[in-house]
Amino acid sequence: MTAQIIDGKALSQRLRVGFRERVERLKARGVSPGLAVVLVGDNPASRVYVGNKIKACEECGVHSLHIGLAADVSEAEVLATIERLNRDAGIHGILVQLPLPAHIPIARVLEAISVHKDVDGFHLYNVGALVTGTSIFPPCTPYGVQLLLDTTGIDVAGKNAVVVGASNIVGKPMGLMLLQREATVTICHAKTRDLAQHTILADILIVAAGKPGLIVPQMVKEGAIVIDVGINRLPDGRIVGDVCFDAVKEKASWITPVPGGVGPMTVTMLIENTLRSAERAFKAADGDEFQDWEAPVVKSPD
Repeated sequence: MTAQIIDGKALSQRLRVGFRERVERLKARGVSPGLAVVLVGDNPASRVYVGNKIKACEECGVHSLHIGLAADVSEAEVLATIERLNRDAGIHGILVQLPLPAHIPIARVLEAISVHKDVDGFHLYNVGALVTGTSIFPPCTPYGVQLLLDTTGIDVAGKNAVVVGASNIVGKPMGLMLLQREATVTICHAKTRDLAQHTILADILIVAAGKPGLIVPQMVKEGAIVIDVGINRLPDGRIVGDVCFDAVKEKASWITPVPGGVGPMTVTMLIENTLRSAERAFKAADGDEFQDWEAPVVKSPD
């Protein structure tokens, strides 16, 4: 068996075509969707991520505002910047690029962002609401993974889903989103004993551990769907995931590549959430022009 490739780049491009149509609808009604990205310090990786997000905004016709703050900026100034953006009617989404300098408390910054502009889905309200399935904005990476799973055409209900990695950004919300779809979910983490005894039972294996080569074929069930969220740069400059792709693809039924799998979807779902925020703001101000939010419909390949 050789796995079919789940092409995140292709799906992302398809979704962005629809995004441009939604932007035009909003602009025809006098609303220009806007995303503010706040970058504190000069972390090289963060600069790349911010650049990718701004480029995606341009591609979809979304207005972007890049705010750069010095690494030694005070917590008060960061919070004041967020408060200004909360009050700005032209900004529908606010993203504070992580990580932050050590002297800035991440939790306090994320909680300062308006729930209605928290397009990264990191506010306590949105994270907590995942338990009941009522989050306004799902976290972007798990949201993207959910749509990638949809492209396989396989119903996750009743499947054994194993998530490797228990971060607040990916692992935990991913587990909750899979539970909402009635999968049987196991979340593994750094203290999990004998990781392979869990992964070998997975019909759906989602790996977000940040360890290159962690998952080898002996740890994967024949015919499993494997989603690799990991992005790791090797000493020779290559970008790889957490899964030994070439070997595991001979055992899985579906697999995401790295790069070109989950990564493009994360940025795309950020734009989706920003458009959703703009549509909600328009609806609140002007009546019932836009229906309430529904996830993009993704069809499996023919």
